[in-house]
Amino acid sequence: MSDVRESRSGAQAIERALAVLRCFESGERTQGISELARRTGLTVSTTHRVTRALADGGLLMQVPRGDRYQLGPTLAVLGARAADQLGYDQALPLLAELAESTGESVNLGIRTGTDVQVVLDVPSTQPLRFDQPPGTRVPLYASAMGKCLLAAAADLEAEAAALGELTAHTDRTVTTTKALLADLRAVRERGWALNDEERNPGVRAIAVAVRTDTGTIAAIAVQGPTVRITEDRFATLANQLTHTARRVAPLLAATR
Repeated sequence: MSDVRESRSGAQAIERALAVLRCFESGERTQGISELARRTGLTVSTTHRVTRALADGGLLMQVPRGDRYQLGPTLAVLGARAADQLGYDQALPLLAELAESTGESVNLGIRTGTDVQVVLDVPSTQPLRFDQPPGTRVPLYASAMGKCLLAAAADLEAEAAALGELTAHTDRTVTTTKALLADLRAVRERGWALNDEERNPGVRAIAVAVRTDTGTIAAIAVQGPTVRITEDRFATLANQLTHTARRVAPLLAATR
């Protein structure tokens, strides 16, 4: 029985540490204990204890002359190694080429539970643009990349049902399972997905899946204001994305 309690205690400690670290995936670069406690739902004392342990291991570091924390040097080392091993370093120049040729921001994302998480980002050079920095998480159903990842599932009905309630982000968000399934079937048929102001008013995104012999492992999106990503550009952008995805796929596949 003691082994079970120790196992649960160890798992709980890891879960709490991960919850604190995930607070730094996006948003403010530095965060205080009270803010971390609020975001994780942990008590202030527990948050302080977990944060200090992470700082001792170099995963976080305390900001000089303040009670705020930021990501630490150990994560920089691990992150650089992970980016190399996962093929992201090799894929980034190809995404930069796509951003230059389209004039829009480009993201590469992967599935994390019921979200799509941005892992690579190349901002547009346009003054009016829409960027999503690495670490950003977006619900699968309200994202062009997310729809590509969902459409790759063997059982669309089961995937859609597992998402639970589909919350509206704008008046154009797909909020019913029936509408989502119709959208996913369209993605399968044409080979690309559209986010038409479904999460942010005035913003559109086109995305395609990154496929390897083992299946769909990521998605790539071009996104920008609706005044530039007009309907007459959809097919051209989809073709450009498809070309890039085919070049990126072997780079990511080589690490798996």
